[in-house]
Amino acid sequence: MNQAFSFARLAQIAEDLQSAAHRHPRRVSAAVLTLLAGSAFTAFGVAPLSALPDVAPPLITQIIQPVTSAALPEQLQRLDMQSLTLFRSDVTRSADTADSLLARLGVDDAEAAAFIRNDPLAATVLQGRIGKSVKATVEDGQLRQLVVRGPADTTSDIDTHFTRLTIERQTGAAHAGFVVRKEVAPLDRRPQMGSGTIQSSLYAAADDARLPDGVTNQLAEIFGTDIDFRRELRKGDAFSVLYDALLADGEPVTWGNVAGRVLAARFINKDKVHDAVWFQEPGRKGAYYDLTGRSKVRAFLSSPLAFSRVTSGFAMRFHPIHQTWRAHLGVDFGAPTGTPIRAVGDGVVSFAGQQNGYGNVVHIQHSGDRTTVYAHLSRIDVRRGQQVEQGVRIGAVGATGWATGPHLHFEFKVGGRQVDPMTIARASESLQLSPLALGQFRRMAVDVAQRLNMASEQQTAGAATGPRFE
Repeated sequence: MNQAFSFARLAQIAEDLQSAAHRHPRRVSAAVLTLLAGSAFTAFGVAPLSALPDVAPPLITQIIQPVTSAALPEQLQRLDMQSLTLFRSDVTRSADTADSLLARLGVDDAEAAAFIRNDPLAATVLQGRIGKSVKATVEDGQLRQLVVRGPADTTSDIDTHFTRLTIERQTGAAHAGFVVRKEVAPLDRRPQMGSGTIQSSLYAAADDARLPDGVTNQLAEIFGTDIDFRRELRKGDAFSVLYDALLADGEPVTWGNVAGRVLAARFINKDKVHDAVWFQEPGRKGAYYDLTGRSKVRAFLSSPLAFSRVTSGFAMRFHPIHQTWRAHLGVDFGAPTGTPIRAVGDGVVSFAGQQNGYGNVVHIQHSGDRTTVYAHLSRIDVRRGQQVEQGVRIGAVGATGWATGPHLHFEFKVGGRQVDPMTIARASESLQLSPLALGQFRRMAVDVAQRLNMASEQQTAGAATGPRFE
């Protein structure tokens, strides 16, 4: 009955549509077109699916396996029965006491602090240079072992050896307390590469690159004639350096200016590339050379002090004593009293003593009617008529004569007329390798140049994504 009703109903709908088509032919045509269009889109969407072959449903396998639960209560009990041992490292500071040092290391041990204060050998932990590396073994807050690594006691061994001081708690009732022993051990050397970009100063960039101060000082010395670090350093300048890292028991040396030798370096200043490679020709002193084999050592150094802060350059300045603007025919190097002063070139001491506003002063006569003057010294270490070589100590920084504070006033004269020391240093002659040594150097320089190029490319890639150093 339902099927008969459906057919009758469909027939009635067909008659109604035919009648409507005669009355409203345009509306019916539009409706038919819309229906056909919808059918076309539907066919377009479904047709690809109908073409797919029948695929069997995936086979799902369920595996049930019992898992034994861990014996957590037993493990926790074992942990409670064992003491927790921690290792902490730090470096000594200028204001350290036994208590403050141990507190930074997580040690709450009054007995250990008292031993460091009262034992003469253990007390040396807080004496001498700051920056000694300290490693503590701590168990339940108590000190088990303290190992302190610092510089060697003798100056001659400071670049080759280190001192290891070990403070250790004794176990057992018969040996209660602490014992201390001191040893001298050789430093290890391991080549290491570092690089940086100048944002504010050379030292700031080197600190961010984690370079030892001794390596930074060497960089300034090596490129001191090529680059005037007082006036020519620019933001965005970059450097790469390969050096011998000094290790004490496998850990980097952290104290003072102790550092291994720079083996090769590159400094990019104002888009100009400066390279330096350490090389020692048989029978001659080792020196730094550029990649062509030309020595970086000139007849005159650019500075009578190791890399230092310059307070006044070769120009006009307001005189602090006379309160007037005067031509400053020299360079003032600000440095603490007692800082060593070196001769910038080979020569003969023509005067050593006191002289008017210069205070304690030394004059050195060089070849070619050239003279250098070193003034305001706290002490003089040479005498008149003495021959001196480049780099030898001639005195120390002071504040004698017309000086408002400790500094070195340095002058360079040619024919009795003051000139800019940097100009003379750059124009002075340099050493050359022999033909045989030059061939050996160039073969070695190929490998070094590749490593410097790689470091420079990595540094440039880092700078492209943003400043690497703040």
